Amino acid sequence: MQPIIETTLLIIGGGPGGYVAAIRASQLGIPTVLVEGQALGGTCLNIGCIPSKALIHVAEQFHQATRFAEGSQLGIRVSSPELDIHQSVAWKDGIVDRLTTGVAALLKKHGVKVIQGWAKLLDGKHVEVDDQRIRCEHLLLATGSSSIELPMLPLGDAVISSTEALTPTTVPRHLVVVGGGYIGLELGTAYRKLGAQVSVVEARERVLPTYDAELTAPVAESLKKLGIAVYLDHKVEGYEQGTLVARNSEGSPLRLDADRVLVAAGRRPRTQGFNLECLDLRMNGAAIAIDAQCQTSMRNVWAIGDVAGEPMLAHRAMAQGEMVAERIAGKARRFEPAAIAAVCFTDPEVVVAGLTPDQAVAQGLDCIVAQFPFAANGRAMSLESKTGFVRVVARRDNHLVLGWQAVGVAVSELSTAFAQSLEMGARLEDVAGTIHAHPTLGEAVQEAALRALGHALHI
Repeated sequence: MQPIIETTLLIIGGGPGGYVAAIRASQLGIPTVLVEGQALGGTCLNIGCIPSKALIHVAEQFHQATRFAEGSQLGIRVSSPELDIHQSVAWKDGIVDRLTTGVAALLKKHGVKVIQGWAKLLDGKHVEVDDQRIRCEHLLLATGSSSIELPMLPLGDAVISSTEALTPTTVPRHLVVVGGGYIGLELGTAYRKLGAQVSVVEARERVLPTYDAELTAPVAESLKKLGIAVYLDHKVEGYEQGTLVARNSEGSPLRLDADRVLVAAGRRPRTQGFNLECLDLRMNGAAIAIDAQCQTSMRNVWAIGDVAGEPMLAHRAMAQGEMVAERIAGKARRFEPAAIAAVCFTDPEVVVAGLTPDQAVAQGLDCIVAQFPFAANGRAMSLESKTGFVRVVARRDNHLVLGWQAVGVAVSELSTAFAQSLEMGARLEDVAGTIHAHPTLGEAVQEAALRALGHALHI
């Protein structure tokens, strides 16, 4: 056994939350050790957010090239495009490599000691990595989450998770996606645009079931236009000899021939594999329970990101990691964001921040709800996309903005404006009175506020 490493802060997990916490702690003069069993950057950088968006971009470019080959109202004509999926994957991997290399360089620059290996908890102060023991004053758990596996669909050559879906060697003839949430729809849409036949099997009554029906209707319509078959209210029973079998609530069977099945049934906190059970932690279902400072039920043991439950978003984990580092440094901080924006990179994109109309009603709030359609937005027209809208939810008495929702082309870029207005306590008059650049999609934000006030200019 090597000599024990002594440190103030020990972080298990080098994903977005873990590495941001390490960097901020180092900036504040806190000796920090970070342990990561796989690649720095975690799921998000390596097998999640970043590579999936890169693959979505490849798919969109190929889809547009194919459309131009068939003739376009833009007057663009090209010869029949070809896809080199190996080159596409190599390009995607290059982006991932640059980002993960950058994370490693930042940690080194800030003096964070990084130990590669799998951590085993011994107690709230001691961790073992291979034959190395580490003693800490503060322990931060940032172990992330893992894909949910379905017992009737064990992973194998033909049955894959999102991890394998991001490194294709070929484009399947027919991909069946099990799960109509954002992961399944993002990847399913990408594969359809790459040329695969795609079917989606969802157990609930509509796709993106955690979002309201009005917001997701344009996505459902887009799936139909792309030729993606959607089977709602169907539960999967298994996959044998190239056929996926499902059954609806009335008992009628569904059989789909498929050469590949993507299981996209969601994610669960990663609490197994590092002896977490040795700690006396209070749990919140499958997640580690935390308070407003990300403190667990054990003193000086912290948890951030996916392992602490929903919402499982990289930007939430980053903000929590920064806050924990500052708490350890003695600063007065709490994790009480007014809103955390969530984005689906579907076609069209969906973004939600703050309260939806239904959530406002459930809280007994009397609200104004107004929306502005992209069909009346010049920038959306110039992007060949008139689908979707921006919607605002505000209190009727004082016009305080409580929530934003949008669906449409590139609306993910509106998420910052949405979150900022909520954090700053903006009122409808603040948004309506702000001069928005023309022509931009952001004008729809101003127009939604103007409409809520009763004097929209362009509708």
